[in-house]
Amino acid sequence: MAKVEIYTSQLCGFCHAAKRLLKAKGAAFEETDVGRNPGEKAKMIARANGGRTVPQIFIDGKHVGGCDDLYALESNGKLDAMLA
Repeated sequence: MAKVEIYTSQLCGFCHAAKRLLKAKGAAFEETDVGRNPGEKAKMIARANGGRTVPQIFIDGKHVGGCDDLYALESNGKLDAMLA
């Protein structure tokens, strides 16, 4: 399985939607809540090439983007291969 990392905040509906899709795919993920760990937000922004919103998702170290990007990968049939 691929290593999946997701930066989230507790009250973010898009974060919950992204995590639901990942769980439905059976993908384990490492979650970092930037609301509870504010020091991690700067790390997230740097890794996401300036992306400030959550979620920010990485698969095997590659920046995928946010929730819409994750669902676009699913719609295009590319997510399963990335998660394998």
